This record gives sequence, structure tokens and C-alpha cells, in this order.
Amino acid sequence: MNRQHFLKTLGLGTLASVTVPSLLAGCNSHDMSAMNMGGETATAVTEGSFTTPLRLLDTASPSGPLSAKSTTEAIVAGKNARVLGYRDGMLGPTFRVTSGATVDLRFLNALTEETNIHWHGLLVPANMDGHPAQLVGAGQSFNYTFRLDQAATMAWYHPHPHGKTAKQAYMGLAGLFIVETPTEKALSLPSGAYELPLILQDKRLDASGSPQYNPSMNDVMLGYMGEIVTVNGVASPMHSVATRMYRLRLVNGSNGRLYNLALSTGAQFWVIGSDGGLLSAPEGVTSLLLAPGERADLLVDFSSVPVGTEVYLKSNTFSGGGAQGQQAFNLLKFVVSKAETETFRLPARLETVTPLAASVATKTRTFDIGIAMQAMQGMNMTGMHTINGKVFSMNRIDETVKLGDTEIWEFNNTQGDEPHPMHLHGAFFQVLSRTGGRNALTASEKGWKDTVLVMPGERVRIVVPFTKPGTFVFHCHNLEHGDDGMMGNYQVA
Repeated sequence: MNRQHFLKTLGLGTLASVTVPSLLAGCNSHDMSAMNMGGETATAVTEGSFTTPLRLLDTASPSGPLSAKSTTEAIVAGKNARVLGYRDGMLGPTFRVTSGATVDLRFLNALTEETNIHWHGLLVPANMDGHPAQLVGAGQSFNYTFRLDQAATMAWYHPHPHGKTAKQAYMGLAGLFIVETPTEKALSLPSGAYELPLILQDKRLDASGSPQYNPSMNDVMLGYMGEIVTVNGVASPMHSVATRMYRLRLVNGSNGRLYNLALSTGAQFWVIGSDGGLLSAPEGVTSLLLAPGERADLLVDFSSVPVGTEVYLKSNTFSGGGAQGQQAFNLLKFVVSKAETETFRLPARLETVTPLAASVATKTRTFDIGIAMQAMQGMNMTGMHTINGKVFSMNRIDETVKLGDTEIWEFNNTQGDEPHPMHLHGAFFQVLSRTGGRNALTASEKGWKDTVLVMPGERVRIVVPFTKPGTFVFHCHNLEHGDDGMMGNYQVA
């Protein structure tokens, strides 16, 4: 939405930093009388010492029990924090399967409120997708059972109860899901110790080191951002590497923060995959913008870096991001500690990605994502973020699509001043064009996607084949925006 237009509607001259005593209450209703006013910049990042070892994520088979529960984790060394997790600690196990396998997980909700699991990036039946209407009550269980038939990719999973998604994911409910294929295996990409799945998040911690979720109106506007960046649940970690090529598989699991990924040396790295799997060929870049919900599959070459050198994965500054992008900061320190002989050779080709032409589309739909709040009655505010002027209604079907059709969806943020990573459940798509703002596609947008970043001033067109029947949602993956109502239902029939 356009903040200045919104503030004029309220009769305020500057954006508010507002203390809200609880998570977005009810169905996207905000009590303005409880809000204190302030500034409109993203929370600044404070770097740690980068001495705590990176936690390598546990790998598990996607069968048997899985629980969402309250637990503890040392986000900052020496401080045991209260968090949520799908394991005995923050986050969840990494599930790794071969395409064609069957997933059979008995999910237990050990929280004190309802939740569910959305399999972000997995093409699953609608009744297994984790739609906000498909909730598991506190103390209840549900069997997630489905067969996976899709290209090699790194997906992830997280809760999706409307109005509570942001809080539950922020407090630690997230995990990775890696799908492999024989075609990908034949490429002999770096694996084992040379493959690092990484979850990027940011947290606001109290004196005890525990994450706090108390969104102000400013946070609902911009997205809830913390001063501490974590990688795999650890603040400012370090990791020892050899003089080899490494595969970094990243997900931006933050609620609202964007990361402009780069290496502190300024060296080139290669993008080999995105949300939906491998690209057709490696793309050499020196930076890559990653929005909440997006994944990036990268190759980083340490083979010519002298032993003893420290190299940081960092976030560079960037323009056009509204309140974000003004600060550069480090994310993860690599210490080159061992000399090894590199045997890997960068493939010229990776995967067959057949471009979809606009001419195959049977219909074009346009979604205005820069419209200000839908309504305000007295001091109760409803949905500051909308799609086509509407806030989410669980029982309303916003779009009806014919099964098997391919459509163009256009997201228009030309009147907005906030970034919106737009995510579709139940489908992958290709990005056709971006006009305004950056005015070009990024390296990771040359493959299959499920989330696309639409910056202020931009209009982005995607082409989507709809192959799964049922009701799914599409929404902004800034989780505060989604909980605020920036979401719609679409039905494929």
C-alpha cells in the first residue's frame, strides 16, 4: 500500500510506530487507540562476533511423527531462549526425498492455539496444502499424506493459520524440504559437507535472548524486522570451509526483510536454481536480491581463496525497497581452513526449462497490490494491505480458473511504496516481464518460481499453468501483510 495515502486518510503527517498489545487480532482488525506514533525505517541490524559455529540442519525421512511445540534454543550463545519448533529446538528437520516418493507424516499440534503446515514449493493436493481453512486444533493431530512428482528443488514448510502465520513462523516454526531426481544427481553438484542448506531469518531478542513478537502499526506496514540476523537459528554464525566449490541452498524465512546477497570479497558466484528447481544454465552474478519466501540455489567457489582467509556472506545495500536497503550487513562468516583439490567442474547446462510464451495464455488477470486500506470505522482499522481493494475472506472465491489452462497474472505495484513478494500456492510460474523500478528480470527469475518480488513502482507479469484442482490461496509473503489481509482464494476446477 501507499503509506502517505494511508496517513492522509488517518489525518497524520508521519508514519506511526505503534505498539499493539497482541498479534493482529480477530480477522485483520487493528485498534488504533492502542498505537503510539514514530518513524518509518527498517529495524537496523546489529552484527555479532561470528564465533558461534553454524548449526547444520538435521535430515529426516518424511514419515512418522512431527510435532509443533514450545521448546528452547540458544539463538545467542549462552542464552537459552523460549521458541517454537518442529523438533527439540527452533525450526524443524530437513526432509530429503527422491521425486516419486510418498510423504506420510502424522502431525501433532502441541501448541496452545490452532496451526497447520503449508508445504511451500511442493505441488501437493489442495486438501494437503495447508490452506488457512485447514486448521489443526490445539492438542489435535492430522495426517499429511501425498506423493511427490516434481523436479528437483528445495522447498520449505511453515504454518499458515490466518492472523497467526507471522507470529508462529517468526517464533521458529519453519523447515526445509529437498526433492532430488536422477537428472540432478547426474550433474554431480557439491554434496555432503559441500552442500549447505541455509534458513535466513531476523529476530528481535529480549535480554534473555528470547525472540519477541509485538508488532506495531509500523511493523504491519513494513513487515516485522529484527536487529539480529540468524542462519539456521544461530545469530552471526561461522563455518569452516575447504578450498572447494560449495552449494549454498538458501531460503529467506524472514517475515519481511529482503536480503541482497553478496560475498564480502565482491567475487562472482553462480545462481543455479530458484523456487521451482534448477535453471537451464548457471548465471554468474555478484549480488542477488532474495525476498521473503524465495529460495536461491548458489555455487560459491573457495578454490582459489588462501587458507586462513575470512569471507562473509553478506547483504549489500539496494535501492527501490522503500524503508529497506539502506544498510549493508554480514550474515555468515566462512573461514577457509583447509586446502583440498577441487574436482568439480561447473556444468554448461543444468536442466531443461522450456520458456512459456505469453501467447499460450487463455486469460490475463490484473491485481492491484498498491491500494491503501479497505476501510476504517472509528478507531478500528481493517486491512491496511489489499489485493484489488479487498482483504482476505476465508469463504470468498476471488478467482476461478479452468483446470489445465495457462494464464497471465499481472501484479501492479505502481502506486505502492512497499515491496510485495507475491506467492501462489498450488502452482509454479515463469516471470514474463517487469516494467518500472528495476525494469528487468533477475538471474533467479529465469526458471520456475512460486514467489516473485514486486518492488514499489513495478508491474510484474507472470505466466502460470494450473495443473492442480482445488482451492488455493495467493498472497504477499511479507507475513504481516498476509495476516493483515493481503491474500485471496483462487479455485481451479
